[in-house]
Amino acid sequence: MNWFASVDPLYAHGTTGIVILIAIIKIVVGFASIMGAVTLMIWFERKAISKMQSRIGPQRWGPFGLLQTLADGIKLFFKEDLIPAEADRFVFKLAPYLSLVPALITFSIVPVGGTLHIAGHTVQLQIANPPMGILVMLAMSGISVYGVMLAGWASGSKYPLISSVRASAQMISYEAALGMTIVTIILATGSLSTHDIVTAQAHGIWHWNLIRLGIVPFVVFLIAITAELNRPPFDVVEAETELVGGFNTEYSSLRFALFYLAEFMNTITMSAILVTLFFGGPAGYVPPIHHFAWIFPILWFLGKTVAFAFSYIWFRAALPRFRYDQLMDLGWKRLIPLSLGWMLIVAGFLVNRWWGLSMIVTVIAGWFVLTRAYSLGADRTSGADSVLPEVGQRPTPSRLYRQRTTKGEK
Repeated sequence: MNWFASVDPLYAHGTTGIVILIAIIKIVVGFASIMGAVTLMIWFERKAISKMQSRIGPQRWGPFGLLQTLADGIKLFFKEDLIPAEADRFVFKLAPYLSLVPALITFSIVPVGGTLHIAGHTVQLQIANPPMGILVMLAMSGISVYGVMLAGWASGSKYPLISSVRASAQMISYEAALGMTIVTIILATGSLSTHDIVTAQAHGIWHWNLIRLGIVPFVVFLIAITAELNRPPFDVVEAETELVGGFNTEYSSLRFALFYLAEFMNTITMSAILVTLFFGGPAGYVPPIHHFAWIFPILWFLGKTVAFAFSYIWFRAALPRFRYDQLMDLGWKRLIPLSLGWMLIVAGFLVNRWWGLSMIVTVIAGWFVLTRAYSLGADRTSGADSVLPEVGQRPTPSRLYRQRTTKGEK
């Protein structure tokens, strides 16, 4: 019991009926909040992109088209549920839930506000506060790719399979940079708990990890988590022009909707994680209003999260999709060395100033060695002595290719 009390003050006086009721209410409210947020996020993205591209967007169902997402969900619910003849039926049905459940679990560790006092109990506005909370987020981000991978494999079709293989490679490429950035935050905070990470940033804007650790970890985390979410410009998993429709080509009805529900839910959840790790979570100015002071941390959290949700919409409207080789190069050749080097510098300065300066010299020397290695590798993959042609170049010379196609040869 003492261990539970150290994790969550709600259990300080034992597990009574009122404690269980409060815990159930927290779960229900959290689930309802994330589901409502997903509905609004879909509407917000469609409306915002339509404004950016001089279109109208949803407007028929409900005021300002607010009920359009509900109408689309009802339509998908009553559509015929198709299962390919060559599919593995059990895995095919299981895959959408493997994408949806990790997003729900990840949102449960996010602090969305301060504390309340209900019936003599101290209640954190957070569904769960495990002592290894940030590791739960890393585990869930790794598990979520299994939904995509198994969906492509179980479909019994080559195009979804190609998309699922892309997804697994993309996850491995960016999970390393993501993990090292989180290690940097853990070193500075001294705790794996998301509640402790927020508490360490609650003393003002200069204590936010965005500023305290330098802007580099935030930039690396933002790029890496965007790639983890398969959001533009990293949505090569669903490259329609190359793969027909991606890993979910063979899905229909409710299972098709679950994949998109998981994508938008992950977008909201990771926006909340960004706010928690770098922007102080619900930390902000609270006016001296006695009975309503608990509302203002929630409003700060919502405002910051909405800002990041809009940034993902902005990326989708403004940036072209990366080529797959560019996606791999960015992950392995840029983000992983950068996140590792910055982690070493932060760890050095946490020991003392001289260790930090020595780490800076070491990282700069390593950067020059990597740059030289990349340059030599680029010289060997292009030119007269290269084994393979450059990406995007035809193996057959263009002049000979035109002659053959003109004569009707294949």
